[in-house]
Amino acid sequence: MAAMFTASAKIKKAVTLINQLDTAKFPLLLSRILQKLHVKEERTFSEEEEEKLQGALGVAAADLELIIETLEFILQQAAYHAAKPLVLSQQLQQLELDEDKVKPIVEAWSTSGRDTVSKLRQRTIHPKQLEEVNWRLNLQMAQSSMSKMKLPNAMFEFGVKDENSGVNVCVVMTYECAVA
Repeated sequence: MAAMFTASAKIKKAVTLINQLDTAKFPLLLSRILQKLHVKEERTFSEEEEEKLQGALGVAAADLELIIETLEFILQQAAYHAAKPLVLSQQLQQLELDEDKVKPIVEAWSTSGRDTVSKLRQRTIHPKQLEEVNWRLNLQMAQSSMSKMKLPNAMFEFGVKDENSGVNVCVVMTYECAVA
C-alpha cells in the first residue's frame, strides 16, 4: 500500500506535540474528533471547549489547533484509503508516533472506522447538487410570412438544490435557419 502520510515539517511538529500529550486524555480527544469528522460546517470543538482543552492538555492555542488538524487528517486519510488497522499502525509508526498514541488511534479506527467511512460517503463535496433535468424541443416549420422555415427551440430546465433550498435554472436555445 502506498504511504498515506508524508512526513512534512508540519506533521513532524504535530507528531512531537501529540507524543507529549497525556496518555490518559488522548483517547477522549480522539473519540471526539472521530464523532465530528463527518460534520462539514461545524468545528470539532467550540471556542470554549478549546480553551478548556488547552488548560487540560497544557498546550498553546496554535499547538492545539495543529494537533486537532493533524488527527483529523490522519483519520480522513485512513477513511480515504479504507486502511486496515495493521497498515494504519505501520504508517503511524513510520511517522515516529509513540506506541502509546498509535494504539489508541488504531483501536478507535478499528471500532469506529466503518461507521466513519459510511458517514463520510453520505457527505457531499459541493453544496449545490443537480437533482433533475427536464427538456423540451420545439420545431416551428412555418409562419404566415414564410412558408418554408425551420426554427428549432430547445429548453432545458435544471433543478438544483443545496442544503437549504432548491432553484430551477432554465436555458433556452434557438437556431434560425430560413429556406427561401
